[in-house]
Amino acid sequence: MEKIKIEVLNAGGEVLAEYCGSEEAAFVYDRFYCEGDRIRIEAEPKNSFWWIQVDDAVGRSMVYLTGVMEYSVPFGEQKLNLSPKAFEGDWHLISVRKAKVFEYSGYRCLSVNVNDQHGQENAYPHASANVETRGESVFAAMNAIDGTIVPQCHGRWPYESWGINRREDAKWRLDFGRTVKADKIIIYLRADFPHDNWWTEGKVTFSDGTEMILPFEKGGHGQEFCFEPKQIEWLEFSDLKKADDPSPFPALTQFEVYGTEQE
Repeated sequence: MEKIKIEVLNAGGEVLAEYCGSEEAAFVYDRFYCEGDRIRIEAEPKNSFWWIQVDDAVGRSMVYLTGVMEYSVPFGEQKLNLSPKAFEGDWHLISVRKAKVFEYSGYRCLSVNVNDQHGQENAYPHASANVETRGESVFAAMNAIDGTIVPQCHGRWPYESWGINRREDAKWRLDFGRTVKADKIIIYLRADFPHDNWWTEGKVTFSDGTEMILPFEKGGHGQEFCFEPKQIEWLEFSDLKKADDPSPFPALTQFEVYGTEQE
C-alpha cells in the first residue's frame, strides 16, 4: 500500500509541519523558511518512482526513491543556481505523487532530476564530481541534470553549469540508483564565448566496464551520441581535452541520458 509523509524540519530536527497521503500528497507550507530548514519525504513502497516537487518555483521531476529523501532548503549563495523565486515568501507548494507505470516504462530521458543536491541519498538520478569551481552552487555537478539548458552565458540561474576550476583531472559522475538500459547521450557544452573554452573530446565510462570517446564541436547545441543498448547503474564523464584557445574555462551545461528501465 502506498504511503507518503512530507515533513518540514528546522536545524534542530523539530518538525515544523507535517502532511500525509497515500498515492499523492500536495502540501502548502505557509511560513518563511529559516536557515537549516529541510524537507523530508518518506514514500512507500521503497525502490519505486515518484513525482516530487520540493518547491513550485523549482518544478518537479520523476525520482527513483530507495529510502527517505531529505532536501536542505538553500540560502544565499547556495541558491543562486535556482530561480530567484524558489523558496521565497511564506507560501510554498510541496507535492509527491506515485508515478504511473506508463510514465516510467517507456523510452525517456533517464537523467533529469530538479531535486538533486550535494550528498543526496536515496533519490536518483544523482550527479557528483571530484571538483566544482570554488565550491559555488552555480558550478555544481547537479546543474548538469536540472533540465535547464541556456548555454550562452555563465553564472546564476538560468546560466548554471558544471565548472571544473581548470582541473585537468575533472570527473563527473551520474548514478541511477538501479539498472537502466541506455542507448543515447546528448551533451550541451557551455558556450559563453569568448569567456569560455570548450572540450574537443571527452570519455564516458559505463558501469559495465565499457568506454566511449566522444568528439565535440564548438557550440552550445545538443551533441548526440548513439550506441548499442547498455545495462548500467552509473556512468562517468572524464578525460576532457580542452581546445587550443586562450580561455581556461570549459564547462558542461547539461548531460542527458536516454533509454528505458531494465527489462
